[in-house]
Amino acid sequence: MRTRSKKRKSKWLLTIILIVIALIIGAAVYWGSGVFSSLDGLQKDLKDSLINPEKPAIEVEVPKWEGKERVNILLLGGDAREAEENEMARSDSMIVASIDPVTKQANLFSILRDTYTDIEGYGKGRINTAITLGGAPLAMQTIGDLLDLEIQYYLYTDFEGFKALVDAIGGVYYTVEKNMKYTDNADKNRYDIDLKEGYQLLDGDKALQYVRFRHDAMSDYTRTERQRNFLMTVAKEMQSTWNIIRMKEIIDSVSPYIDTNISVNDMLKLGQLGVGLQIGDSAQIPPFDLLRETTVGGASVLGYSSKEDIQGYVQEVLTPKPDPTNDPDAALSDADAQADGADSAGSTN
Repeated sequence: MRTRSKKRKSKWLLTIILIVIALIIGAAVYWGSGVFSSLDGLQKDLKDSLINPEKPAIEVEVPKWEGKERVNILLLGGDAREAEENEMARSDSMIVASIDPVTKQANLFSILRDTYTDIEGYGKGRINTAITLGGAPLAMQTIGDLLDLEIQYYLYTDFEGFKALVDAIGGVYYTVEKNMKYTDNADKNRYDIDLKEGYQLLDGDKALQYVRFRHDAMSDYTRTERQRNFLMTVAKEMQSTWNIIRMKEIIDSVSPYIDTNISVNDMLKLGQLGVGLQIGDSAQIPPFDLLRETTVGGASVLGYSSKEDIQGYVQEVLTPKPDPTNDPDAALSDADAQADGADSAGSTN
């Protein structure tokens, strides 16, 4: 697989970790009405929305979650630095958090931003342009159609929202796997990347540098993997008793940077899932073996073998894997193997 052109302007692939607020908020609400009112501020009216047009060209019906079936939440990150005034920023980070309320297992799917797919009413295009054409509802529908999942919720933030959350929880201890350095001349070098290898405390600024870095041999492919791994670490940090106690302060610090359709009542339902939630397999969409790099109109895009192949892969990831520790047949096989080994060792003496 060839690398992406180095001439292409670097954009962030933001790790949208704010969803953990919704997942554990049920454990924090009892701290008082102040938390409840703070949560209410996360959902914006259309006139105040960061991403949704007041009069979209195409009306998209968003599925409702009844509380018992699988719930899917689209996490969106946008870089508005290059957008003109009143212009929508493309969603350069897209993660679907898919949660089974029965098994309490969450799976994460990172969607590669240059995936070339069908966008209802607009033909084919890069998947990250759906949000600019019809706001979050069209992005939800486009990604949901590709994955064959009903996406009921979205949660959006930008650079500053990400940094605010990480700072609000006191930073995250994390192992940076290698030195990372990149000079970004946009915004007077405000978003330069300069990280050293090793285990360290990442504040909001350094965490943003880590999840934005894509100057590897595999470019966006390795960045999506970092994105999912960092998400898991922050989710665990958010579940600490201290951060639950400080939930109102945390929510207030990120509220100006968040746009979501998750109502307070729905957050409470989602919060119940947050207790005992387990992170299952995570995956990149499209996966490597289904990718078909190509060009459209002279621009590089990412195609895929077929939508059916993508959807089959998603269902494979979502299928719970058997726990070998609970498999009596596997245990017997291990015991037999150990006995055979012991007999063999005894016969050589």
